[in-house]
Amino acid sequence: MKEIKIDELKSMPEERFQLIDVRDEGSTIYGMMPGAISITFSLFDEKLDECLGKLQKEKKIIIYCQRGEISIEIADKLEGLGYDSYSLAGGYNAFLLDKIKNEDEEDSRRKAEESIRKKFHKTLFSPFAKACKTYELIKEGDHIAVCISGGKDSMLLAKLFQEIQRHRKVNFELTFLVMDPGYNKENRALIESNAKKLGIPITIFESTIFDAVDTIEKSPCYLCARMRRGYLYSKAQELGCNKIALGHHYDDVIETILMGMLHGAQIQTMMPKLHSTNFDGMELIRPLYLVREEDICKWRDYNDLYFLQCACHFTETCSTCHEDGTTSSKRLETKKLIAQLKEKNPFIEANIFRSVENVNLDTVIEYKKNGIRYNFLDTYDN
Repeated sequence: MKEIKIDELKSMPEERFQLIDVRDEGSTIYGMMPGAISITFSLFDEKLDECLGKLQKEKKIIIYCQRGEISIEIADKLEGLGYDSYSLAGGYNAFLLDKIKNEDEEDSRRKAEESIRKKFHKTLFSPFAKACKTYELIKEGDHIAVCISGGKDSMLLAKLFQEIQRHRKVNFELTFLVMDPGYNKENRALIESNAKKLGIPITIFESTIFDAVDTIEKSPCYLCARMRRGYLYSKAQELGCNKIALGHHYDDVIETILMGMLHGAQIQTMMPKLHSTNFDGMELIRPLYLVREEDICKWRDYNDLYFLQCACHFTETCSTCHEDGTTSSKRLETKKLIAQLKEKNPFIEANIFRSVENVNLDTVIEYKKNGIRYNFLDTYDN
């Protein structure tokens, strides 16, 4: 096994090595190391010759995954085929940590905040404020726990809350809450570093969720998501909060609607706010409800920010599990489908979103309300 550390890689002339990102597509769409090419790890088993055709044998081949685990196997395989191959120690996370530690925190915070007020005011702050007003998400005297997972969505959510609080139109309190469900030290360091860099005063508490679901074979993501939600409610309530805010955005909403139909045989949506059924007086709110993911990515890239996507320690192939328990493959498949439909109909996304605002019960065969099922035959003869 041959490994190379990020400091060694940085000191090496770029023309001497080739960077290969072997993470799945659900991860690479959120960012790659500069100059890297993507060859998903599974292709080295399924289409080896095709993969080898993309490699420059005269150079050192540097393989990286998310945490430096899968890359070791592929580097060893290539070495056996005569390539001078290395695994990047710590993987993409090591690159992120190195980038963060070498940046000026004050400049980063100032630039990120200024970009929200100016360059991205129309695409980020305005739809955020509109959702808060339209769905009555923020009320006088609220104490909101902004739940931060470490990804781009929750980090932006925190900055938008700081900005709207600065306007002082409504008096409310904020607690920026981070739950550590059993992160490795690198993942936790990434969250702490980014929060400090962006001027977000986080409150961290620990749980043993990863240990609890470690032995679950069926739907560990779903169970993990449910447990995380419960822990966040409980801690937020303990801290005197009456609401928790999650970072789901517009694209999450339309993907959930379509996934419900295609995979769940049901019509439902991700609501902008919900009363908790298990924690009295607590609500869940989604202030990014009208914010497009594309615009979040533009803000991230403009400010040269790099965020944690998922800290799941079960497998590197589960790099972008969603908060609702759905895995990256199913959500990515739906995201691609919507993109394909949009090529022929530019209004497809808005139509999916609005479809759950225009439900005509006179044309619905059956529906449920408060757990009771109603059939059109119940009143048909009347």
